[in-house]
Order: sequence, then C-alpha cells, then structure tokens
Amino acid sequence: MSDTAVQLAAGTGSSVVVDRCQVCGDAALETVLFLGYMPPVNQMRTIGDRPHEQPSYPAEVLRCPTCNLVQLGLIVDPCVLFPPEYPYRSGTTRILRENFADLYRESSALIGLTADDLIVDVGSNDGTLLRNFLDGGHRVRGIEPTDMGKLADSEGVPTTIAYFGRDIAQKTRAEHGAAKIVTAANVFAHIENVHAIVDAVVDLLDDDGVFISESHYLASLIETLQYDTVYHEHLRHYSVRSLSYLLRMHGLEVFHARKIPTHGGSIRVYAARTGTRAVQPSVAEIVAEEEANEPAGLASFSARVVNSKLALHALLRDIKAKGQRVYGIGAPSRASTLINYVGLDAGIVDAVMEVPGSYKIGKYMPGTLIPVEAETRLYTHPPDYALLLSWHIAEELMPKLREKGFAGGFIVPLPEPRIVNP
Repeated sequence: MSDTAVQLAAGTGSSVVVDRCQVCGDAALETVLFLGYMPPVNQMRTIGDRPHEQPSYPAEVLRCPTCNLVQLGLIVDPCVLFPPEYPYRSGTTRILRENFADLYRESSALIGLTADDLIVDVGSNDGTLLRNFLDGGHRVRGIEPTDMGKLADSEGVPTTIAYFGRDIAQKTRAEHGAAKIVTAANVFAHIENVHAIVDAVVDLLDDDGVFISESHYLASLIETLQYDTVYHEHLRHYSVRSLSYLLRMHGLEVFHARKIPTHGGSIRVYAARTGTRAVQPSVAEIVAEEEANEPAGLASFSARVVNSKLALHALLRDIKAKGQRVYGIGAPSRASTLINYVGLDAGIVDAVMEVPGSYKIGKYMPGTLIPVEAETRLYTHPPDYALLLSWHIAEELMPKLREKGFAGGFIVPLPEPRIVNP
C-alpha cells in the first residue's frame, strides 16, 4: 500500500486495501478476524426514508508479525466516515468528561505547565478535552474537520476547522507558536497515513514538548472480547509495543503509559523526543504484560467471537419465542458492529434508546431499520428486556436505569451474553 494510493483515495469515496503494515511496511500480515461487510457506523438514515443503496466495506483484522500492530485490512475514504454532520459528541459522555479532567491533572503534574504553554488537540470534537486546559489558564487550539469544531469555537474553545496534517501543523505553529502538548484522544488510531500524522505532530511540538495519545487498547479488546470496537474508523488497534515502534521511527520515545477505563479499556501514552524525559517504570511493566499475554489471546480470539455471536442469538431467540420485546440501550459506534455482525434487525430489537438531545434520535441504526428513539420511551412503553449496547459501562448503566423506573431484565451481550433480572 503506497502513500500515493492512500492520497488518491482521499475525497473520492473509494477505499484502499492494506497489503502491507501501516507502520513498518511488512507484507506478511496475518488475519486475526473477519466480521463480514459493515456499513459506516455513523451513516444513519432518517426514520421514514425508504431503504436505498448504502455502502458496506469488509471488516478484516490483521496483525503484523514484525511490529505487532493490529490493524484493519481496508482504509475507507475519511470523507465517507467523517462527514461534516458527523453525529458524535464527546461532551455528552460522563466517563469521557471525567477522563479528560484526569488527563489535565495528570499531564499538568507530570509535565509542569505554565500559563503561556500552548496545548493543541487533534480531532478536538466539541472541545471537551481542551476546556480543562482553557479553564486552567493555558492557551489552547483545537483542530477538527467536522461541524463539532464550529460548535466548540462558538462556545469559546478556539478551533481550526480542518483535517490534521503537516500543512495545518506548520500553519498552527507559525500563527500560535510551538505546542507544549499535542493530544490525540480516540483519534490517533483513526487517521490514515500515520507516518505523515506523526511527522505533523513533531513539526508542531516544542523541543521539550509532549505528545499524548489515547487509543482503545488491544489488550482490552482481547481480554473482554470487544469485537464491537472493530469498525472502519479504527484503522489500528494499538499496544504499547506497536506504538513505541511507530514513534521511535520519528525520534519520539514513550516515557509513560497508563491504562484508562474509557471505551471499555484504553491506553494513555506519553511520548517526547528521545532522551528529553525520564522513562517511567510504567512502560516496561505494561510491555512485559503484553509480551506474556497478547500472542495466546489473539490465537483464540476469532473462535471466541463466533461462540459469543451464537450464544447471543440463542438467548434472543428464546426471548422472542415467548413474544417478548427487546429495546437496545445506547447507540455508540460500536453498537453498529455488534448489530450487523450478529444479524439483528427490527424484528429482534424493536428500537434503540438514546439520551435526550442525541444527534442520533430520529435515525435508523446503520444497515437496519431499527429506529433510534429518545430514552423516555423505555419508561412510557417499557420492553421486557433492555439490550445494553454500551455494555462496557453496564455496571454504571443498570442502577441508573433502575432508578429512572425500568423494571425489566437487562441483556449484557459481551463478553459472554447474560441476563440480569430484577
């Protein structure tokens, strides 16, 4: 896969097959999992629209034996995946708000920020992450290609509406100075041509600057069977080993890493120019865990996914045979993968509930005619069961829904499908 091929694909609606590792270029990629053909997880049709053609793309997971990167086998045009009306907003999720507040506290203590320091967030969405640094008295700049950036800018978080790359990095540095911190939270695995992205980060960083990335963690994907995090926005599933390999190629060194709870298990990684920061013991500890557990976990991953799918189908079959109703709870991107891979439709899941104000209400789940409705319906027309599509926060969700009045049973689909009755 050449850089030229990737550049030609951008903006055309076309896709590029990954025939060699996105990081090290090795062509001997190994298939880990194939989930079939999936629609873009954030292309949602308006309720009432007649079904018409919708694109679907193969969802194959590959592993590189050289640098250990686990990656998707197809790069889809980002204009397809991240349209201007992209419906995701990070500020609506409590665990993300708390995580970004924690990132501010941790990085401030670890790096030692001053009021004049500039913090740049790549893929800044609605500005939730940067709001913590702004309120702390620091200079901030968001870079965001979707309309969420306009929202952030209107709410006082200075934002450049653009896709991040070397041109934007150099322009930002020329206009605002070098960045003490560049963050990329839940976007660093999303952006194609990753070497150009890291070069752009290096262009933007001050000599002693720090790059902080947060990505869904490969170990969490394996341990808790999170195949639902496999979709076309997630081009790479990082471990600390694969991230370190990538960053070393650009003169950056990982000096601290920490597991965090967001998205069902993520990794926060701090990197700086080699030799400029003392490497913390956390790096060696996490790498040792990966070396001990990752190979065996990947070897059995595909079989465990298939068995989980069959078990969920059997559980839902028994419920529907009794004439009982099921609503889905939550419509995160990962819900689209689970619904489409398992083969759920409106005859199995009557509707999916979203919190009031969600941009997804009034739409169909991708690839289906399952309507997304306001969560109030869960209490006014309660089903027999609530399928927790945001299952990774099930222990937090269930008591909240009980307090609001839901008295039915819960279905937790992963890692092993189970029913939690009242």
